[in-house]
Amino acid sequence: MSFLLSVLLSLLVSILGGLYLLGAFRRRRPGEPPLDRGLIPWFGHVLDFRRDTVKFLQKMNEKHGDMFTVQISGLYFHFLMDPLSFGAVVKEARTKLDFTRFSQQMVIRSFGYHPIEEDHKLLQASSNKYLTGDGLVVMTQAMTSNLQNLMLHSVGTEKDENEWKEDTLFNFSYNIVFRAGYLSLFGNETVKSAGSLEKAKEKDRIQSDELFYEFRKFDKLFPRLAYGVLPPKEKMEAERLKRLFSSILSVQNVNQKENISGWISVQQQERAANGMKESMQDRYMFLLLWASQGNTGPSAFWLLLFLIKHPDAMKAIRKEVEEVLKETGQEVKRGGPLINLTRDMLLKTPVLDSAVEESLRLKAANNIARGVRQDMTLKLADGREYNLREGDIVALFPHAAIQMDPSIHPDPQTFKYDRFLTPEGTKKTDFYKNGKKVKYYNMPWGAGVSMCPGRFFATNELKQFVFLMLAYFDFELKNPEEEIPSIDPTRWGFGTIHPTRDVQFKYRLRF
Repeated sequence: MSFLLSVLLSLLVSILGGLYLLGAFRRRRPGEPPLDRGLIPWFGHVLDFRRDTVKFLQKMNEKHGDMFTVQISGLYFHFLMDPLSFGAVVKEARTKLDFTRFSQQMVIRSFGYHPIEEDHKLLQASSNKYLTGDGLVVMTQAMTSNLQNLMLHSVGTEKDENEWKEDTLFNFSYNIVFRAGYLSLFGNETVKSAGSLEKAKEKDRIQSDELFYEFRKFDKLFPRLAYGVLPPKEKMEAERLKRLFSSILSVQNVNQKENISGWISVQQQERAANGMKESMQDRYMFLLLWASQGNTGPSAFWLLLFLIKHPDAMKAIRKEVEEVLKETGQEVKRGGPLINLTRDMLLKTPVLDSAVEESLRLKAANNIARGVRQDMTLKLADGREYNLREGDIVALFPHAAIQMDPSIHPDPQTFKYDRFLTPEGTKKTDFYKNGKKVKYYNMPWGAGVSMCPGRFFATNELKQFVFLMLAYFDFELKNPEEEIPSIDPTRWGFGTIHPTRDVQFKYRLRF
């Protein structure tokens, strides 16, 4: 009997210990945000969170107020829903709130890449040099050249016809922008290896299209891969794709190209200088491809769709495009030279800028996370204070807390192309909530030290694609009455959300 009792006691201790490790006994301490662990030990609210992040956060917000703590896959997240208090998180010192631990875990799980200590600093420095200022001028020229190769290579040939062509809008937009961005960053086929410039351009078109086809396979798996919930068969497929891209984007393969961007080449050199193995550098190249090209194409889809569904927006932006071309002495006409779309020209499009920002407000939904490095107190804008525990995570979800807040953006579900324009036609930056100015009124790129370092290049990519579409093509939905598709809720938190279905459209040369 005593033996049986000792076995039962040991079993009970093991169960209680396991439950403790799973967070089943965590209790809210005085001064902490309201705690909602969920019904399932360790997993907590992960199923509801993944199913529809926005609905889940809105429900928790209504139940607990502007700040609350929920358990998700063994971690405790403190969600802050008051936009006036976002600065308290964004500006907090990294000794207290740090974004690297959480992001590193996702990078290791999703790409098998193990960051070095100086990773973020090196990326930031390289991005500042090659994706802004004079570096962005160079990248804009490269992007223009590659977009024209993909979109306009048949202009002036026997295949040059202005008959309507049909495609699906999401695939078309994502395909073109992804491929042009990839070629601009990772380089082009050399004329020497291809035999001629035209053959090199043709090879770029073929190989980049094949790459996009494989990238989309990975892209569809990514949300579940990042959460670590892929079933075995799909996990094997994800591993195959990671190996494939690490091979295609290997240091050896990329260095055989020409016109490689400084952003790519310098980051290769820096990691080699830090003693990183080539195999790990190859994984990093895939991470850079995903980070730089995973959201711009879907963003281009939404913007084109909004322009099609809002003729007033299409008319206003097309007029702006034509004025910029006229000012630079350029004209789109049959038999004429392709336009030279420069960085300076893209600085003269405030109406397009507003439409881009409005589209991102509606469809960009990133999750901003900071790891709590030491027990601390967070003070909100209204004076309330909450105690936070070391090891937990503070999270901001701007799409729900800011971008869809009707007190900040009236009629938030509606696309208004001039929402971010003043009556004078300049950029509008004054937005208010409860009579107080909101500093972070739109956050598609994140904020603070974790703000997307490539945001200027990504915005340029998006604008260049739309500029060329408006300059060279007429385009419309095949079925003008087709509704804008709903969004795929599994993409919440990973940048620009995807539609649940594609839409048929048609396009043709304007001349």
